[in-house]
This record gives sequence, C-alpha cells and structure tokens, in this order.
Amino acid sequence: TFFHSLNRHKKQLRDQGLSVECVGQSAFTGKSHSKGKDDLVLQYVVNNSLREHPILTKLRLRTLEDPWSIMMVASEQAQLMANLIKLINGTKAIEIGMYTGYNALSMALAMPENGCVVACEIDDNYVNIAKPFFKEPSIKCYDLIAAGEAGTYDFVFIDADKSNYDGYYEKSLELIRKGGIIAIDNVLWSGKVVNPASDDVTSQTLDALNKKLHKDQRIELSMLTVGDGLTIAIKR
Repeated sequence: TFFHSLNRHKKQLRDQGLSVECVGQSAFTGKSHSKGKDDLVLQYVVNNSLREHPILTKLRLRTLEDPWSIMMVASEQAQLMANLIKLINGTKAIEIGMYTGYNALSMALAMPENGCVVACEIDDNYVNIAKPFFKEPSIKCYDLIAAGEAGTYDFVFIDADKSNYDGYYEKSLELIRKGGIIAIDNVLWSGKVVNPASDDVTSQTLDALNKKLHKDQRIELSMLTVGDGLTIAIKR
C-alpha cells in the first residue's frame, strides 16, 4: 500500500542518517480542543482561519472546564456550519444534542435578528451552563412536525445519541426545506466505522447510516474529515 511504501522509504532515508517527518499521513485529525490539540497542521488551520466571537470564546473556555468537554463541537467545525447557514441565508435551524450550547450559539450569531435556533438537550446540567451565554434563553417543548413546521427549516445539526441517528435524520429530512442542509457529527467515530468490531454497536450503527446516506437519492452528499467526521446532506 501507499503508506507501507512511504514508511519503507522513510526507513531507507533514516538508515542513511537523514531525519524525515511526514505531516498528514491521515486526513483525520480530530478536534482542535481534544485529540487534535497537538496536531500542528490543525492548529495552523485554527490560527489562520478561526474568527471566534468573544462570547463563543467565553463559552468554549467554560465548556473546557467540564469533564466531558470532548463532546463540544470543534470551533473550526462550528465556524464551517455557521458559514453554510450564511451561504443559504438560513433563518431557522435545529440542533439535536446541544451540550453546553457552543454550536447553537454559533448558529444563532450567523443569522439575522429574526433568526431562530431550536436547541434540543435532555441534560439540565448542560442547559444551565448554556443559559448565561444566551441573551434571552427560552425553553419550550413541542412536536415541530405536528406544529406544522415540516419543510420550513434551513439547517439541522445532529449530534446526540448515536443509536437514534437514523431516526433523527429521517425527521430532519421532513423538517428542512428543499436546498436545506443536514449536518451529522461523529460519522467517523475515531475511525472505528471502518470495519467495525462485532461487539461495537455504535460503530456499526454509524457505518450503516453512512452507507444508507451514500445511496440516498433524496440528498446531495459530502462526508468531511472535520472534527470526528462531519456529513453534509443537502435536501434535493
């Protein structure tokens, strides 16, 4: 394979007394605040492209104090999705799995003043962390489809329990308009979706969804090696 040949070549150079380091053998780097924090290329990307709003910086730093901060959407990933929202002139978005609200707030900041972000989170502890960073936090519980909002949303971000990803995807496809975007997080699952182990149900579930989306003619599709893997599905 390519990498075996590359490693053999590197060994030959070392045997000649030369030092060779190869940057980027894999396109998969992780999140800038967790697994990718020591990746020089990823940190270069962040240092030369991230334009983080001050309130997002404060929320990110607060979130990093939480033991489960690895769950936070990477800042570079959030900025990508915010730019996608701007690109399609989005004014209505949904986040399934808010955690402490970094990405929900990022999406809200990308919208005009009349924009709306519906953020879904079942853990009150995380909601309470998020609240001080939102100017006017509002909590409501209702069925969006039953409320007649099918086909009215511009953007959905799925980042909750992986076992229900397929169901979230199908409901999201109902809720977004034609040309709307569904972004799905963790689709690479630290690379474990490649030949998932027989006892790894989560990796199997994500792999099955990835294969389903690849064949789904209802959408346009891109899978990106951003963060822990990010799929972008555009409704036809």
